[in-house]
Amino acid sequence: MQPKITDLIEMARGAGEILREGFGGQILVEHKGDIDLVTEMDRHSEAYLMDVLQRRFPGHKVETEESSGLAGSDGQVWYVDPLDGTVNYAHGIPIFCVSIAYAQGNDLVLGVVYDPMLDECFYAERGKGAWLDGRPLGVSSAPELKSSLLVTGFYYDTWTNPDNNLNHFSNLMLKTQGVRRLGSAAIDLCYVAAGRFDGYWELRLNSWDLGAGALIVQEAGGIVTDINGNSSFFRKPFSIVAANPHIHPQMLEVINKP
Repeated sequence: MQPKITDLIEMARGAGEILREGFGGQILVEHKGDIDLVTEMDRHSEAYLMDVLQRRFPGHKVETEESSGLAGSDGQVWYVDPLDGTVNYAHGIPIFCVSIAYAQGNDLVLGVVYDPMLDECFYAERGKGAWLDGRPLGVSSAPELKSSLLVTGFYYDTWTNPDNNLNHFSNLMLKTQGVRRLGSAAIDLCYVAAGRFDGYWELRLNSWDLGAGALIVQEAGGIVTDINGNSSFFRKPFSIVAANPHIHPQMLEVINKP
């Protein structure tokens, strides 16, 4: 059985309601690393989504952040982030979301990102455009870096890995109107799709971080590649540059300048 975009929207909203109800309360927080957190709400949201997927789409493969996922057909794969923006959530910052993508083989087909605090649902279907609560999305028209606002993120090994994105942050900060860091890759990508940001980049991500958001950017008219400009970005180590067609090559030039 193949899902419809309405299936993903329903699941994302259901998980988002779980997160919204728990936000701001006393929650259990654990450390997967020095700055890599997981909360009990990550697990509650994931349990809900896994239950729905097992019941409605048996035999499908699921890759998700907080568990081993589900084995299944490589031809039908789900990429699920039950709470993207965990550090924000744990600190009471209302910038987080649920991200769900569905792929056939290596091709992203459906994607939904739901922000429960703003009640914004971004979604896309391959070849059919990108939408925000029924309104079509389109990337910005900013023509050059000096008129752009960018966003980025940093991986959890920033303290120890010299390839930590700080040099790119500094270089692009000096050529743009600014660089933001929101703490949620999926929201970053959706804001590029909506024209709120002109471009986004990050060095190391996971499949569930970017699957839905990358498709939404592409269907909104943006360009998505890996950090070296390769169009086959959806593979390890999942680096990404996503931007409007004017800004994208300019970002790559700065990022890859010797």
